[in-house]
Amino acid sequence: QVQLVESGGGLVQAGGSLRLSCVSSGRTFRSYAMGWFRQAPGQGRELVAAISWGGGSTNYADSVKGRFTISRENAKNTVYLQMNSLKPEDTAVYYCAADSVPYSTRELASANFGSWGLGTQVTVSS
Repeated sequence: QVQLVESGGGLVQAGGSLRLSCVSSGRTFRSYAMGWFRQAPGQGRELVAAISWGGGSTNYADSVKGRFTISRENAKNTVYLQMNSLKPEDTAVYYCAADSVPYSTRELASANFGSWGLGTQVTVSS
């Protein structure tokens, strides 16, 4: 069973940057697509960014395109989310998620993210 542990959240002023990390254990990390989701108070969980198992394909929510970058380092079983030019509306709990299907060829936006971390809080002050 895969375990996902996020870190890197915190409080930052608008315009600032944060880098989130998610370390995976329990199965072969490099075989699975990974994603970052977020959930703001009173709102549903949304896909922020995703990266294919090979790292060659990424997908971003329109609201973060050009500001956030997802990457993965298979040697460290880690996926990152670099967040720049942060806005107050980026405030949310950010969750790391792993695809349930190895070597999936599905579109990232339709991936079956079945494993989740506990989340890390990101707060952006105005």
